[in-house]
Amino acid sequence: MNFFTTLVTFENLHEVRRLCHWGPVIALTVIAVCTSMAIIDSIIWYWPLDTTGGSVNFIMLINWSVLILYNYFNAMFVGPGYIPLGWKPEKVEDTKYLQFCRMCQGYKAPRSHHCRKCNRCVMKMDHHCPWINNCCGHQNHAYFTSFLLLAPLGCSHAAFIFIMTMYTQLYERISFGWSTVKIDMSAVRRFQPIMPFSVPAFAATLFALGLALGTTIAVGMLFVIQMKVILRNKTSIEAWIEEKAKDRIQYYQTGEEFIFPYDLGRRWDNFRQVFTWSGSPVGDGIQWTIHAKCHQHTLTIEQLKQKADKRVRSQIQYGVVEDYNGACCPLSKGLNTFFRTPCTEEPRIGLRRGETILATRGTKWWMYGDKVLDEEQTKAGVRLRGWFPRQCVEKCHYDTAVNSAVTNETSSENKKVN
Repeated sequence: MNFFTTLVTFENLHEVRRLCHWGPVIALTVIAVCTSMAIIDSIIWYWPLDTTGGSVNFIMLINWSVLILYNYFNAMFVGPGYIPLGWKPEKVEDTKYLQFCRMCQGYKAPRSHHCRKCNRCVMKMDHHCPWINNCCGHQNHAYFTSFLLLAPLGCSHAAFIFIMTMYTQLYERISFGWSTVKIDMSAVRRFQPIMPFSVPAFAATLFALGLALGTTIAVGMLFVIQMKVILRNKTSIEAWIEEKAKDRIQYYQTGEEFIFPYDLGRRWDNFRQVFTWSGSPVGDGIQWTIHAKCHQHTLTIEQLKQKADKRVRSQIQYGVVEDYNGACCPLSKGLNTFFRTPCTEEPRIGLRRGETILATRGTKWWMYGDKVLDEEQTKAGVRLRGWFPRQCVEKCHYDTAVNSAVTNETSSENKKVN
């Protein structure tokens, strides 16, 4: 229902452009191949007009396809829900508990995060999914998870049809010898005059079987991961924040007790926060049902503490010693850098000798960080961050006095938040 409303609304027609991306193209191609081949093989293996079983098999197959596409397009076009541009909390004093988004020129509501791909702050953001070319968040979390459940079920049914079709069609045509296997594809059974099972049909069925089995395993694993966080009323990002909170408390030995504020205790209660009979999730995406021992800003306060701690423990200053043009796989930087480029849609940033980078993470051959900009660019809200080859930079040597000042500043920020 929401999907069709979205399509016919004039101001939302630009959302159709989400289809013009490699993720939806591949996903819809897999769905189309598996569905069309399953329909063809159903006609060959179990003609739906002859028996009740054949009719039930065919109706179930069509049912899987409709439900998969319905939830897929809803996840894509309904979207996660976005925080209004320039949003501020009703109480001015609450702003000290929230992070300010320079891109949206507003505060980030609890559970929201800024997505660089969508260029908006997303309500209850879980992740940006390239397969739907959209974020998974508050409004489409149920549709996305339903798609992750239905796709393996539909592909399992299709795989069963493929296997039974190949078995019934090839059983009487294969003769096994000690060293050879002879397959005669020219014979056609008497009761299947409509569509013969030829060599191209066999190859297409085998290819579709591989797609169906691969999709069942890969998407099924994603469904299990999503259900684990949903049953605790978390998102993938929040699960990572909770893990970092425990590490921070253990590192500084603060004696704090961090309670995740949105876990309601019972799995069924957590489940109903996402899946409802109306199809709309509980809440408006800004105010949330919380644990009795917490308040609306428990998680955002922890995020501010982690952000302050990150300045001390994570960001290391590097100086650029080699130019880099921002290529995804730069062959000029060596074969290891070329073949071990990060498998992510996060951007690369070009480097010029003499620039400074604040690195936050990395691999053996690549690093990720923010480029240190001049004062005018910083005031304008410009931010350049992304991946770059590790060999292009060298670690800067800090002055001890500067490090102590930064540490003291971070400690004072933590006290202010508390």
